[in-house]
Amino acid sequence: MVKHVIIWQLKDELSDSEKKDIKENIKRGLEGLKGKIPGLLDIVVRTDKLASSTGDLMLDSSFEDEASLKGYSVHPEHVKVADTAVRPYTKSRACLDFVI
Repeated sequence: MVKHVIIWQLKDELSDSEKKDIKENIKRGLEGLKGKIPGLLDIVVRTDKLASSTGDLMLDSSFEDEASLKGYSVHPEHVKVADTAVRPYTKSRACLDFVI
């Protein structure tokens, strides 16, 4: 199994209210991919954070194997969510992929 973890920071110019809505949209969009992408076993977006956090939200996903992760990255449903709900609102992205 392969884990795919991403931590995003939202753009500074967004208001707290905008950030709340954006995080909800990202969560809904990405978690809605479960069952639509071959090899995607689980996907959870964490939007609640402690004050000590340096990121605004986190994606925690699991895939059958590395090939499934590669397929997810280019799958049209994922690309649509990434291009409309994530990329326009984020200023940074850190990713860690690993085998468990």
